[in-house]
Amino acid sequence: MATDWYMDFVDLSYQPEKDEIICLFYFESDDGVTREEAAGRIASESSTGTWTTLYSMPDRMRDLQATVFDLEENYVKISYPLELWEEGNAVQLLSGIAGNIFGMKAIKNLRLIDATLSPGYLAHFKGPAFGNEGIRKMMKVSGRPLTGAVPKPKIGFSAEEHAKVGFETWMGGFDFVKDDENLTSVSFNRFEDRVRIMAGMRDRAEQLTGEKKSAFINITADTETMKRRADLLAEYGWNYAMIDVVVCGTAGVMTMRDYCTDLGLAIHAHRAMHAAFDRNPRHGITMQFLAKIMRLVGVSQIHSGTAVGKLEGSREEIAVIADILREKVVQGKGRLSLDQDWGDIRNAFPVSSGGLHPGLVPDVLDIYGTELVLLVSGGIHGHPNGTRDGAVATMQAIEAWTDGVTLEEKAKRAPELDAALEKWGRYKPK
Repeated sequence: MATDWYMDFVDLSYQPEKDEIICLFYFESDDGVTREEAAGRIASESSTGTWTTLYSMPDRMRDLQATVFDLEENYVKISYPLELWEEGNAVQLLSGIAGNIFGMKAIKNLRLIDATLSPGYLAHFKGPAFGNEGIRKMMKVSGRPLTGAVPKPKIGFSAEEHAKVGFETWMGGFDFVKDDENLTSVSFNRFEDRVRIMAGMRDRAEQLTGEKKSAFINITADTETMKRRADLLAEYGWNYAMIDVVVCGTAGVMTMRDYCTDLGLAIHAHRAMHAAFDRNPRHGITMQFLAKIMRLVGVSQIHSGTAVGKLEGSREEIAVIADILREKVVQGKGRLSLDQDWGDIRNAFPVSSGGLHPGLVPDVLDIYGTELVLLVSGGIHGHPNGTRDGAVATMQAIEAWTDGVTLEEKAKRAPELDAALEKWGRYKPK
């Protein structure tokens, strides 16, 4: 009598049905475990299986099994029946396809690369409340990237000091001022004070420039505290809330998506802690899959990398993330991603940030185009003439790229950009 039944989950002739969810994994099996058995273990543990054969089992269980249907080298595609997944519960999906399977001793390494979410699964999700077109209308910005900056250093300013740096950022032409991931409500910069003082500075900047100004103010905390903070943002006329979505968890983001939408707030998703599980190319979960889940549950934008700044991520990977967030129909990129038709789910902005300055702006726009949120922080505050000129220099760099001229040519009649290039040139920080 057989003691295990992992191979029952492998059928390389199987053709997935339209509403099944397809997952792409990279895996490495332990010594003495064949690739086929390892793949079967992944399918088993993430669906209806267990470690041994059972005395009895309802016949319908066979129809609920995940199936390994494609196995090539160390890459496997597994198909999951739609009935395995609770309607509208992305948390439960992650518990299956990104749950116990990462801890199995028979698998040395396992990486969830992507999943094709079927129409039947997507039908129970709302996605982003505004979509990119709605965000642009909200901010009255078209034809260029949305721009923003974090006051730097990222934590340490008082609320008043933070707001003054923010004011200079707005006056230089930027749309947003952003809290960083570890600034919430600390003794020297309380959330309530920052919201209030920043609102006054925002109103002044809007009056002086005639432009719409906003901020990504970090509400990250337990869910009830996030609700109270979102209420305060709405009270002071803000149109965004920022959430550290990985550390808050998918459940918290799902709750806050609806709560913020009712208040008219879009969600800026910071990805703090993502690299703990997505940096290792052989194990964990990819950033593109995290981006897909966040679009599914309804954030308006999420950090996606630069390829030219200080954070890890190749140009090819970042282009895949941008497609997953922005496009209605996404074509799979071999072993990087799978096909995805988003149906009626609205799109979201990729956010490029981390070690940028005016000299790198053309490189970023070559990758993303103009449909992004561009965050340049240290690269404006470190400008030889201060934050305002740093923001102006960044806007000039955007104009140069849009007009098809080099930064050096633009700098001949743009002294702010000239000063930035004198300091940084095309330096790529590490």
